[in-house]
Amino acid sequence: MVTQDMIDQLRPGLTKRQVQYVMGTPLIEDTFNQSRWDYVYSLQPGGELRQQESISLFFKDDLLTHFEGDFIPSKATTN
Repeated sequence: MVTQDMIDQLRPGLTKRQVQYVMGTPLIEDTFNQSRWDYVYSLQPGGELRQQESISLFFKDDLLTHFEGDFIPSKATTN
């Protein structure tokens, strides 16, 4: 499960080990492209429509450079 608190802890320059501590093991880790990790979160509460969100994290030299997807840092952490 990916939470807003997890996203708010991500910062460029974090190592892969630090990111994995915050986010857990990525759902998709391409063996041919070690510079991208993908996380997918899906929820279907009580027979309602399924909600799915994803985020992709990008690394260079084992350091987080940026991320993109359905989650964004909260305004409180971007100032």
